[in-house]
Amino acid sequence: MAKIRKQDALDYHSSGKPGKIEVVPTKPYSSQRDLSLAYSPGVAEPCLKIAENPDDVYKYTSKANLVAVISNGTAVLGLGNIGPLASKPVMEGKGLLFKIFADIDVFDIEVDASDPELFIQTVKAIAPTFGGINLEDIKAPEAFEIERRLKEELDIPVMHDDQHGTAIISSAAMLNALELAKKKIDKVKIVVSGAGAAAMSCVKLYCALGAKVENVFMYDSKGLICSERTDLDESKVPYSKHKKSVSLVEAMKKADVFVGLSKGNIVSKDMVASMAKDPIVFALANPEPEISYKDATSVRKDIIMATGRSDHPNQVNNVLGFPFIFRGALDVRATTINEEMKLAAVKALASLAKETIPEEVIEAYGEKNISFGRDQIIPKPLDPRLIYYVAPAVAKAAMESGVAKNPITDWDAYERQLKNRLGLDNKLIRNITEKAQMNPKRVVFAEADNIKILKAAQTAWEEGVAFPILLGKRKKIEALIQEYSIEFQDVQIIDPKSEEEEERRISYGKAFFEKRKRKGFTEFESIQIMRERNHFGAMMVEMGDADAMISGITRNYRDVVRPAIQTIGLQKDVCTVAGMYILVTKRGPLFLADTTINLNPTAEEIAEITNNVAKMIRKFKVVPKIALLSYSNFGSSPGPDSEKMNKAVEILHEKYPTLVVDGEVQANFALNNELMMEKFSFSHLANKQVNTLIFPNLSAGNIAYKLLQEMTEGEAIGPILVGLKKSVHVLQLGSSVREIINMVKVAVVDAQNK
Repeated sequence: MAKIRKQDALDYHSSGKPGKIEVVPTKPYSSQRDLSLAYSPGVAEPCLKIAENPDDVYKYTSKANLVAVISNGTAVLGLGNIGPLASKPVMEGKGLLFKIFADIDVFDIEVDASDPELFIQTVKAIAPTFGGINLEDIKAPEAFEIERRLKEELDIPVMHDDQHGTAIISSAAMLNALELAKKKIDKVKIVVSGAGAAAMSCVKLYCALGAKVENVFMYDSKGLICSERTDLDESKVPYSKHKKSVSLVEAMKKADVFVGLSKGNIVSKDMVASMAKDPIVFALANPEPEISYKDATSVRKDIIMATGRSDHPNQVNNVLGFPFIFRGALDVRATTINEEMKLAAVKALASLAKETIPEEVIEAYGEKNISFGRDQIIPKPLDPRLIYYVAPAVAKAAMESGVAKNPITDWDAYERQLKNRLGLDNKLIRNITEKAQMNPKRVVFAEADNIKILKAAQTAWEEGVAFPILLGKRKKIEALIQEYSIEFQDVQIIDPKSEEEEERRISYGKAFFEKRKRKGFTEFESIQIMRERNHFGAMMVEMGDADAMISGITRNYRDVVRPAIQTIGLQKDVCTVAGMYILVTKRGPLFLADTTINLNPTAEEIAEITNNVAKMIRKFKVVPKIALLSYSNFGSSPGPDSEKMNKAVEILHEKYPTLVVDGEVQANFALNNELMMEKFSFSHLANKQVNTLIFPNLSAGNIAYKLLQEMTEGEAIGPILVGLKKSVHVLQLGSSVREIINMVKVAVVDAQNK
């Protein structure tokens, strides 16, 4: 896990527009007519329709896709009863997860009501606004009564995720772990440490799957829940099947399953060693589990283990469940989230874990292979299939149990809709990050006397994606590190102009001279030019002293590209270097080229650039679907640019017949599939979602990407140099720290591939 500094967390939440979520209009509002339709007098028409038929609220408003995340702040994460105001960042964060994983809109609502009855009445009063309600961070036992009452008294889905999220995910893991251990759920001895909302829900769901309550040993802070105790509240009484208390140490002997939802480091190695054959240990306390993964696996090689942590196999993470459970419930307008729907989610997750893992997921986690087994009993959070595995299962269960008011009839169309909701999905940056972390590389930062570069280098190091090498004047860099409290461990700082680097300058210069001696350089000039950081850094990469280089935040683009080409050179069979941008948009990643280098490439050069860009895109585990752009559609307006792009397409179709590419075509047709199908259904791009745009010249490409970058809210990554033999990439002038970090990750993945 990357270190999270206090100030970084505060800056993340306060920078730009404070908070993490906002409301965005979904209808046009640019004219007086638009505003009259949006409000008065036009709004009266849908109001009257809803008054006649209340179900029309789902047709004319956002209710169908709107969930309330509601808390009173009485049990916030590991922070306790900190109150409703202090809980707001958590509720906003939950809203963000709903949106990015399942495209569900959220209003976060913090209620100043610790009295359960007042809380219930408040939620009931505002419920007409929403299609569903996610209760969050409410302390037990009040949480049980609040959820029970709201489910009984409202006709929309209500779920307390703290209770049921962990239960659903751990139940899926339990089914698969028991299958691997060849044990029956109705026969196993289960020890549970913790008796809060999550633990109670877990045991309830395990019993629904077949576990016997008399085989469950549940512990709260006072010991075993048993019949001799007189201090049990009514929620614990059903689990008091044992007459006398025994210690946790005794209960663990010959236990088949341990589930921890309590606190860290309360289970010893000896306790795990005393368990039955093929023990199943779910140590789910965060951030410190009841026993560490290292300790548990050191005493039992036959163990099947899960934790709540992302740095070990089998992370029990609620994000595997709640976004997709609500997605399915909303899509059939379920009146509740019942046991059948939760069990359907459990079985869908368990089933998905057994499926062949997509290559992009394996790449994202840096593994050579991931398959069902002791280290894969639940899906990975980045698995893009979750939305169309879990949501349909929940929707079907709602229909079969009679709580769906809007049944789905075309399941194939529903799956396509789910895939399209998130552009399946904007996980590109997350995938790149995960892959970079699995095999970090040495990255040269050629402008390390810039504070943005230093902050980005620090974050890249802390995230575990790169080992920074800082170029520049040592005293200046060290002064900046001290002034801004930058933390590095054993970071390399190199001043190419310093006396201590003279030997390396000479060595690099001579190697450079061998490359350039017939291209205008003398040996003296070659050695002298190594005092310049971009040449020195590029030679570090070329000579194997580094794996990648980042530069350009303070330099002219040409001043970075030229040294890279002179020093490193082009890949085999590549004649033309190109610049590619990635825009991460709601529809998915959009790749644009050439946006930075070639002034007016020929048809042959455009064909080569297109093929090289396609190769680069595939390295990110994305299938390129490419449109060659012009002012013309398939010969409609002859001219030099349109004819050039037409010829480039002919070359591509002949040389690379499997490449999904077509043109020349106007940008609106390329990006609007309905228009393409209506007018040019013969095109190779018909019924395809184009994700790559190739421009006829530098003016078109540069203007287009800068306009898109400013006008859209998506993240931009680039420009990425395509065609170099090794990983060197150029920053935009004035790049933000976040943009620099993204480029570092791309550079690391590029270096891994090369």
